[in-house]
Amino acid sequence: MPADRWSLYALMLKSRLLEDTIAKLWNDGLISGEMHLGTGEEAVYAGVVSQLREGDAMALDHRGTGPLMMRGVDPILILRELLGKPDGLCGGKGGHMHLFSREHLSASSGIVGAAGPAAAGFALSAQYLRPGAVAVAFFGEGAMNQGMLLESMNLASAWKLPVLFVCKDDDWSITTPSKTMTGGNLADRARGLGIPAEEVDGLDVSAVSKAAASAIGRARSGQGPAFLQARCVHFEGHFLGYQLLRLTRHPLKEIPKIAIPLTRSLLRFGGAGWRERLAGMKTVLKATLSTWRDPREDQDNDPVRRARMELQSDRTRLREMEGRVEKEIQDALASALEGVSS
Repeated sequence: MPADRWSLYALMLKSRLLEDTIAKLWNDGLISGEMHLGTGEEAVYAGVVSQLREGDAMALDHRGTGPLMMRGVDPILILRELLGKPDGLCGGKGGHMHLFSREHLSASSGIVGAAGPAAAGFALSAQYLRPGAVAVAFFGEGAMNQGMLLESMNLASAWKLPVLFVCKDDDWSITTPSKTMTGGNLADRARGLGIPAEEVDGLDVSAVSKAAASAIGRARSGQGPAFLQARCVHFEGHFLGYQLLRLTRHPLKEIPKIAIPLTRSLLRFGGAGWRERLAGMKTVLKATLSTWRDPREDQDNDPVRRARMELQSDRTRLREMEGRVEKEIQDALASALEGVSS
């Protein structure tokens, strides 16, 4: 059955605070490489993970920190892994895109669409070894254009595998609007393979929990796979440091980095004609201006904020719970930073 709102909010808040901590460590230069966070996806993860039990499996994409922690992985192990330490979750060698926990039957991959085959494998194993167990695959809508994901969905349908395919649809495929590269309706694609599909508001954790409970219950009873398309928003864009978001948040610092090179290219001798140069300038300005109206900048699209507002009637309980979660993440950070030089 759907989880209660308090436990769902606790999962979401814990995930948000952990990823805020990771973002700070990354901005401070303590974590190297690109960083892809699930900030904005908390309702999708909490709604689904809250329906899992021992013996169930998860196949994750490159935003696996939140769901792994919700599933019970120690946040200290996650932080130590991202810091590249040998006592991290994967010996400091996986980074944030390749996190694994044998104990929790969870695996992530930076390969787009790889959650599909992994979840199908988990589900096939469950049929033989853990009857009644299920597997979940998490991926973005861009992955729906990857052959291995669609092949996995087809196989899951043909073999009635107990797997839930969860598409986290934020309307962006990395930095490309998905509507410009994806045809048709994604839920209809799943239905075309014989998989029941439901579209849900991925900002409403109660709605996700209800939909996931129904889909996972169906899979547990041997009726085969299901597909959930959850609309959500990535508040940091595809990765931390996404330039157009930096522009809206720090305009005085970022605008000269764009305006000065554009002006120089427009005025320099040689090269493309004036019409082509102006067309290029127009494209850049259009992309920049659209960011000011971007849903990623609208706090009403924050699933954690929305979940919190539903609990305002008991402010004392809310403050106590938030205090416990904040302390847990602060303690995890302190432990993870032991022996780390700034």
